Amino acid sequence: MRHFMLIMLLGLLLPVTVAQAVTQEPAQRIKDLATFAGVRNNQIIGYGLVVGLPGTGDQTTQVPFTLQSIQNMLARQGLSPAAGNVQLKNVAAVMVTSSLPPFAKPGQQIDVTVSSIGNAKSLRGGELLMTPLKGVDGKIYAVAQGSLLVGGLDVSGKDGSRVTVNIPTAGRIPNGALVERSVASTMGGANSVYLDLNTPDFTTAKNMEKAINQMLGGGVAEAVDGGTIRVRAPQDANARVGFMSVLEGIEVSPGEGAAK
Repeated sequence: MRHFMLIMLLGLLLPVTVAQAVTQEPAQRIKDLATFAGVRNNQIIGYGLVVGLPGTGDQTTQVPFTLQSIQNMLARQGLSPAAGNVQLKNVAAVMVTSSLPPFAKPGQQIDVTVSSIGNAKSLRGGELLMTPLKGVDGKIYAVAQGSLLVGGLDVSGKDGSRVTVNIPTAGRIPNGALVERSVASTMGGANSVYLDLNTPDFTTAKNMEKAINQMLGGGVAEAVDGGTIRVRAPQDANARVGFMSVLEGIEVSPGEGAAK
């Protein structure tokens, strides 16, 4: 009778064990599950002019700030711009945006996106003049300049018909900006670094804490909440880089996703 009950109990537990094994998420590296707090991109933006357009630029009589920008630019070059309204169609006022990657250093190049803010029909064939790119603190972090790559197309027929494919009033300049200033790192405190989970989850946070402590020693990691793990790290800069390299390679079993 006792053997029969034992067999029945095993029969009930086996499907549960198998189901858990099937649904368990595969282990992933910490670098795929989380990011270090303070290590992030920073958005930068600037206002500039695109010149050399084949008659597809702003109608400066209708977009006065474009004409004003042209006059200011010519004045800085030592030229005296003509007074009154001047109709130009080969210049467009644009906003230039980019993302400054973490640890970017002066001299490195980054991509920029250029978008018309006037009534230009197309930026195809244009050249962006030197444009400072600023952060939210008002400081210049990069300077952009170069020829635009525009994927869109805008064609007008003699009968007044018009065909537009994609967006011809926005383009990109690969490696179009030169970094002039680096962003100071705010990663962690004096003795600790923080890991922010890409998808907050209490189970993942606890598993990550356990995996780090098993690899690096007890008390090194502590789950602060469901999305943040505090990790004690060396204060020496060189030692910290090596420590973080080991840390982000530790494998963790994430929490199971919600049933769908």
